[in-house]
Amino acid sequence: MLYHLLYPLHTTISAFNVFRYITFRTIYASLTAFLICFLLGPWVIRKLTEMQIGQYIQKDGPEGHHKKAGTPTMGGILIVSSIVVSTLLWTNLNNCYIWVLLLVTIGYAFIGFIDDYLMLIRKRNKGLTARNKFLMQVILALVAGIFVYVCMDFNTRVTIPFFKNISPDLRWGYIFFAAFVIVGTSNAVNLTDGLDGLAIGPVIVVSVTYMAFAYVTGHAKIADYLQLTYVAGSGEITIFCGIVAGAGLGFLWFNTYPAQIFMGDVGSLSLGSIIGTVAVITKQEIMLILVGGLFVIEALSVIFQVGFFKMTNGKRIFKMAPLHHHFELKGWPEPKVIVRFWIIAIGLALISVSTLKLR
Repeated sequence: MLYHLLYPLHTTISAFNVFRYITFRTIYASLTAFLICFLLGPWVIRKLTEMQIGQYIQKDGPEGHHKKAGTPTMGGILIVSSIVVSTLLWTNLNNCYIWVLLLVTIGYAFIGFIDDYLMLIRKRNKGLTARNKFLMQVILALVAGIFVYVCMDFNTRVTIPFFKNISPDLRWGYIFFAAFVIVGTSNAVNLTDGLDGLAIGPVIVVSVTYMAFAYVTGHAKIADYLQLTYVAGSGEITIFCGIVAGAGLGFLWFNTYPAQIFMGDVGSLSLGSIIGTVAVITKQEIMLILVGGLFVIEALSVIFQVGFFKMTNGKRIFKMAPLHHHFELKGWPEPKVIVRFWIIAIGLALISVSTLKLR
């Protein structure tokens, strides 16, 4: 809204010309999202506490987690609200990619909200059934994939990192590929959200990384120089990624160990869907395996654990899955697990950025 209200005034007041620059709007959009979370955080924590919306801790989990029972959760509402408000204020709302991202953000937040609501307020033991939850995610991801497919004559080729001459064109099949990326990333972030600040830290790192990808793929000359697929209009996604990073930092202020609030499924599902959608729009879908490698590792640890358990009649690869619980049960203090996983996420992000020059 600020962009649409103030930028047209640049013809009479030259100072408003700064609103045309993506870098300027990214900085202030990020700060806006941060301040919304930072300033409203105490009020949200207080209200959730008054409503007795507290975290449920499984009895078979690590013993140190039992003291977290009752910590306010569903804090993802704060994250999503700050993202939506900041996006409406600072982005070009004529850009269809922005609306696709708002669709998945609000849609997946709604799915997470229903799940959290049934579990925490209606006291259903496991919230939504796995089938219903997955079905809702797939339908919403397919809708997002269709919108991306028809948005601004979108390129349906899949970019393969390190191989500039290999980019298979999926045509209409790209819709299903995009849905797979969005659903997979959403659930991977959800599985990672098990310790104080463990998920939001890597989300910030991945958002900043894709902020760089969005900027270069949306700039015709830079994209051509780096031999990347140019995506017209994707530069605006830089601002959205900055907003996610800013909101994440604001939430981390309260979510850092020992956490005053948890994001719940309403936060983790929506943040994961955002990352997956951004990867699709910027044509860095396969690169997400490296950029979000920590989320991939956490998801695979669950898949391997369940598969091995079924095939061997009860044997386990890890002491507990997802992987962060394995290291807790090995005796690592929770803060050590969190920070070391953050370090891994940062390292993977740096490697992924370096690939921009490897073609």
